[in-house]
Amino acid sequence: MRRICVLLLTAALLIASCKKEEPKKLTLGDWLGKMKVSDSQSLPFNFTLSLDEDGKYLMKMYNAEEEITVDEISVDGDSITIRMPIFDGHFIGTFSENTMQGNFVEESKERSVPFSAAYGKKDRFEVNDPAEVNISGIWEAYFKVNTEDEYPAKGIFMQNGNKVKGTFRTKTGDYRYLEGVVTGDSMKLSAFDGSHVYLFMAQVTDSTLDGTFYSGRHSVQEFLGARNEAFELPDADSLTYLREGYDKFDFSFPDPTGKMVSLSDPQFKNKTVLVQIMGTWCTNCLDETRFYVDFLEKHPQLNIELVALAFEYAKTKEKAFEGISRLKERTGADYPILLAQYGTSNKQKANEKLPMLNHILSYPTTIYIDKNGEVKKIHTGFNGPATGEKYEQFKKQFAETIEALTQETGEISAD
Repeated sequence: MRRICVLLLTAALLIASCKKEEPKKLTLGDWLGKMKVSDSQSLPFNFTLSLDEDGKYLMKMYNAEEEITVDEISVDGDSITIRMPIFDGHFIGTFSENTMQGNFVEESKERSVPFSAAYGKKDRFEVNDPAEVNISGIWEAYFKVNTEDEYPAKGIFMQNGNKVKGTFRTKTGDYRYLEGVVTGDSMKLSAFDGSHVYLFMAQVTDSTLDGTFYSGRHSVQEFLGARNEAFELPDADSLTYLREGYDKFDFSFPDPTGKMVSLSDPQFKNKTVLVQIMGTWCTNCLDETRFYVDFLEKHPQLNIELVALAFEYAKTKEKAFEGISRLKERTGADYPILLAQYGTSNKQKANEKLPMLNHILSYPTTIYIDKNGEVKKIHTGFNGPATGEKYEQFKKQFAETIEALTQETGEISAD
């Protein structure tokens, strides 16, 4: 009898050991993520988890009106990898049912930011006190104050109670959709867009801002601001221009097949051409690319060619073209994106590739060329959807410029 009991027990243990262990699962619903940008400060952002029709995890991240869908999430045991759409950044770490822990890594930039997340519907920032001020309106701001690299910015904010939405515009673009609070006399704003990790903290009065801007863990900038409804940044069409002695813009860079492409090629002959200087790592460039794709789809009759010159962080040519392919697939961009540079986005090196320009001040920058090959306009930076009225102005001006260059009759709608 004893022997039979031992055999039965052994069989039961074998059956139990052979039983497949249930895979760990994440709780679906609302989560709060945090990126540690310094020893004392963390950037919060909200996201949700759900399952798609194939039963795979789907993540949606939120910044004010912006919604970013992430559909490349893989789990193995208690390990998790979340790859951002388009950009090369990814979360890698471990998870339990209600928590995540790890790092947000951008290998091409050699950057890493500690990351954690907790399940549950939570406010982006804690509000401990009623707002003592309302920062709605326009602000004249300066970043990297009292340094040789000081630069101006235009703050555009809308506050409702404690909650604040808005952005900072600069000469080279905007800091996209910022969301946060004013609690007491403190302003807190953040954005995580799959690439950039932005946290703004400031002491505020009715007329001043005194703060610190964290960009991931690699950059900390002091900034000051003053309320100024009349403030405006320099004209984006006046910052970049052809150097004296040059009357044409040209380039010669490879496409993914290795073929060298230049403006003298037949596909550009007798056509209006837009040359977009950009990078697949650049969120303002992504906003601009989406705008161009939408515009071209709505106006297929235009005799216009668009070509992009990509300046990439990726360490190898193969990785750079992989990023370009990913951007084209995700945005639907069917125009050529050529590899101008890889291994760095250094603007001085970029200028060596395009010596006819006085400088490359910003990614993106767009050169407008008429059908005779004459440069008619160079637009520095891009004011994306987060800038509201400025974005609407840009769309109208862009349509007018393209109409003039293509000599189209009738109005071209930018909507």
